[in-house]
Amino acid sequence: MKVSLKWLKDYVDIKVPLKELAERLTMAGLEVKGMEALGGNWENIVVGEVIAVNPHPNADRLRLASVDLGGQQVTVVCGAPNISVGQKVPFAHLGSRLVDGHTGEVVTLQPVRIRGIVSEGMVCSEKELGISDSHEGIMVLPHEAGTGMALNEYLGDVILDVDITPNRVDCLSVMGVSREIAALTGQLLNLPEICYEETEASIDSFVSVDIADPDLCPRYCASLVKGVSMAPSPDWLQQRLSSYGMRPINNVVDVTNYVMLEYGQPLHAFDYNKLKGRQIIVRRARDAETITTLDGVERTLNQDILVIADKKRAVAIAGIMGGLDTEVTEETDAILLESANFNQAAIRRGCGYLQLRSEASIRFDKGLSSNLPLLPVERATQLMLELAGGRAAEGIIDVYPGKGESKPILLSAEEVRRLSGLEVSVEQMIGVLKLLGFECQDTSSPSQISVLAPYWRGDVKCGAELVEEVVRMIGYDKIPITRLSSPLPSQEPTLMLDFRQKLRDILTSYGFQEVLTYSLTSLEKLQKLSPELELEIRPLNVANPMTIEQEYLRTSLRASLLSTLSQNQKMEEAGIRLFEIGKIFLPRGKELPREKEMLCAVLSGSRAELSWHGDKEPLDFFDAKGVVEKLLNQLGLKAVFEDSDDGSLFPGREASVIIEDDKVGVLGDLHPKVAQAFDLGAAVCLIEIDVEKLLDKAAEIRRYQPICRFPSVTRDIALVVNEGIAYQKIKEIVQSFPLVREVTLFDLYTGEQIPEGKKSFAVRVVYQSPDCTLTDEEVNQTQEEMLDRLRRELGATLRG
Repeated sequence: MKVSLKWLKDYVDIKVPLKELAERLTMAGLEVKGMEALGGNWENIVVGEVIAVNPHPNADRLRLASVDLGGQQVTVVCGAPNISVGQKVPFAHLGSRLVDGHTGEVVTLQPVRIRGIVSEGMVCSEKELGISDSHEGIMVLPHEAGTGMALNEYLGDVILDVDITPNRVDCLSVMGVSREIAALTGQLLNLPEICYEETEASIDSFVSVDIADPDLCPRYCASLVKGVSMAPSPDWLQQRLSSYGMRPINNVVDVTNYVMLEYGQPLHAFDYNKLKGRQIIVRRARDAETITTLDGVERTLNQDILVIADKKRAVAIAGIMGGLDTEVTEETDAILLESANFNQAAIRRGCGYLQLRSEASIRFDKGLSSNLPLLPVERATQLMLELAGGRAAEGIIDVYPGKGESKPILLSAEEVRRLSGLEVSVEQMIGVLKLLGFECQDTSSPSQISVLAPYWRGDVKCGAELVEEVVRMIGYDKIPITRLSSPLPSQEPTLMLDFRQKLRDILTSYGFQEVLTYSLTSLEKLQKLSPELELEIRPLNVANPMTIEQEYLRTSLRASLLSTLSQNQKMEEAGIRLFEIGKIFLPRGKELPREKEMLCAVLSGSRAELSWHGDKEPLDFFDAKGVVEKLLNQLGLKAVFEDSDDGSLFPGREASVIIEDDKVGVLGDLHPKVAQAFDLGAAVCLIEIDVEKLLDKAAEIRRYQPICRFPSVTRDIALVVNEGIAYQKIKEIVQSFPLVREVTLFDLYTGEQIPEGKKSFAVRVVYQSPDCTLTDEEVNQTQEEMLDRLRRELGATLRG
């Protein structure tokens, strides 16, 4: 939240130094992350008055402006279409540091000859001053600006960047931060006086409000102003909005944005004459109902989205964005002002479904108090009458079905001491809480008080939260150091936690990056894992999902990881290696789901960057297999790889990972249809391992195997087998002989000299005995027995 120091000073007299103010706010829970001096580089820029504008003799689109700087007159060449005599403008002397309006770079203003005439300086736009992105014309200052005055003295400000915690939505406003400053410094809060004349008939004769779903809209307030005159906002209002990064639009819309920043309550202005039937209905959208929002986009809604409607159609998406049909334009002469409270979960769901966020939705989805809307709509009505004229209807519509009585909270000094260790008196508690706007009353106990939270503090609901308020205002640094009254309890071994960390360390050492995704996902994502879009396991759905993208508990890590990979592929060409370790949730009828720890990893792209000696080689099945083999080796495990029939993987390029006759995972190339469903470009390899099974295997005690003292014997054999026979079967038979230490496939061949329907495996076999040096006779005998068994069981023959 960015806050203007000048604006804060409108409500509270700030006497402490700026650095001390930032420290106090930070220690009270409103961290000031930074301070930006607006106008810090305006040393050579002053307020000038345009006293003459003449055509440029050598250019049709340029003009020569004479500018009075308070006793000194200069001539500048200007191309701005809005320059005119009598204006007060920012004038930059030569040597000033300005933002280049075209490149955005900060440059030093140099003397320049433009079409034969030297410009003695420059009149500036807001963009060139770094105030906003406006570059269509020069910035025009209010007439009361003193000619010759330094611009940083007139317009300079300090913008505080305050980090607001999620519970303090009240501080997403200038008024909220002002309250905190007033409490911290002991100054009075100067609230704006709200008073205006109501000259039209009762508002009830012009419009009615019906809330069809009170759970989603606890309160709706509205005012009506007729006979308004649309015009640009005054300079002071435009400058306030610009300092917050908001683009001024017109006097009506700017008032709604100003009051939102001031009070933290979003408002919306409807063109009253465009509403059908003189009725506002707050209801759920109908399935497939459409609305074109203010950004010009037609959006399709569902029943989870709350809308503001008239008699015929939806005119706004509640709490998110207004509709184009009732937009305020230059022809508007009657305004219906909305100030309402909406259910934060409904707003969050709507934002997620529509992929649309706004300044209003940011505030609503943090949970605004339903007691807030009335005061801001009155304040906005007052400002609108002042800036746009018109006549206010009598009264304010205030439909409040969610109204409830505020419940007092009991607080004692003992509770403060018990929870924080801070010794305070009842008088101290009352003093602190009253500064923050809380109402305090005595109870029958002299050490206890009854506290009512102010309307803007909907986050304070129990005694512990009151303790926090007391402690943060007194100072967290005042909490005394207390020794533990007893030794720390012993910690039970956390095998799974340690094992997860070990897996992370191993995979990151292989060049993988860990990702963390939500446990909640969508049915659509899970269906993409099957080429036929059919689910093997029906996932459990959440009763009250935040969005349709987070409606189901995931039954696999694959969908989320592949979605993340897809996003990364769009930005990165080189090899991408990602992994996630997390829980999946498998339904068990009426029982709670089984939570299972899984590891999923993906590899995509090339093995290395393009080099002089060849093209990029894509990662493939054997890279994934190598990763698994190295991982298991570091865990002291050995696996065999057998054929798999996993639906997400490409047939013939997939394998099950088997340890001690137990399947612990799968790996392989992703099925092309699955890759297409996730919008994946390059070939993708996937690894999935059951972490719980892997932990059980790795936890077994393994005996030390000493290095053999006797030499080994290496023999290469080439075997011809039927095309359908997998190498794994050959490897299992060869490894079954006691003298065989290692088996390696180093060639696969089909073609000339190999009969049709056959293939040739070239295998290297290493023989070694732990007890003695092997003789040729012993090796020959073992190899003959091996070849005989391969012939009998697999039909294998030696290649001639």
